[in-house]
Amino acid sequence: RSRIVHEIRNYFFERDYLEVETPMLHPLVGGARARPFKTYHNTLKMPLFLRIAPELYLKRLVVGGFERVFELNRCFRNEGISVKHNPEFSMLEFYEAYATYETLMDLTEELLERLALKVLGTTDIEYQGTQVSLKRPFKRMTVAESIQVVSKVDSTDAIALTNALKKKGIEIKGKPSLAELQWMYFEEFVESELIQPTYIIDHPIEVSPLARRSSTKPDIAERFELYICGREIANGFNELNDPEDQASRFMDQLKRKEEGDEEAADFDEDYIEALRVGLPPTAGEGIGIDRLVM
Repeated sequence: RSRIVHEIRNYFFERDYLEVETPMLHPLVGGARARPFKTYHNTLKMPLFLRIAPELYLKRLVVGGFERVFELNRCFRNEGISVKHNPEFSMLEFYEAYATYETLMDLTEELLERLALKVLGTTDIEYQGTQVSLKRPFKRMTVAESIQVVSKVDSTDAIALTNALKKKGIEIKGKPSLAELQWMYFEEFVESELIQPTYIIDHPIEVSPLARRSSTKPDIAERFELYICGREIANGFNELNDPEDQASRFMDQLKRKEEGDEEAADFDEDYIEALRVGLPPTAGEGIGIDRLVM
């Protein structure tokens, strides 16, 4: 683990990134979908939250002119404990102005291949009896394509997806969009089957509140997640830099919170103001250090 973290830092220093530290006590919940730990500041007489992600603070730094930044530190999520989740965990987050999510997918492939070679001397590793290759390039599929490849379900047909979910015992509330149905099916039945490194791209906008909306498909976000051995290792996207669109999505998150969604974000007016000052076209990514080391 020590050598992996050391090599990660070296990789970003070589690419002129600046390592930074941002607040761990946040006045609002934001930066990711998760239940927060809540605490209280006695002197300021105000509730605070342990950060679930440093994202909104790191993007403020990009607004302020620091065009390549990374942070490698703890995050906290008040959720269940499993082999995939721990209430405190280490995460690498990095942001690069004038890059795209395609740039970051290439960068991540290069980083993981380099880590394997530097630390283990090979890109072929064994994890719990399964052989995994970290040699570039990694496979890339949309959410819809992955459903069809893994489950042979017609992911372009909302009725077919609904029926497939009901057959598997999944309760469907309200009237989810086609993209939301695809995401429900993917999370339940597809991601665990992605063993070799695979990028899943084109996520529903409803589950991507901070990602830029696709110019050609308005219900899709310009986003990717990297899966290895059935686990999400990385999450990245083109950052949403339109303050009005971001404000609208924060309002949607507030509505979800009022309806009982404990993972929804707060409305961060200060961050909206930062976007009004101007966030250049930027891509950002988070990599879970604990899962990567596993």
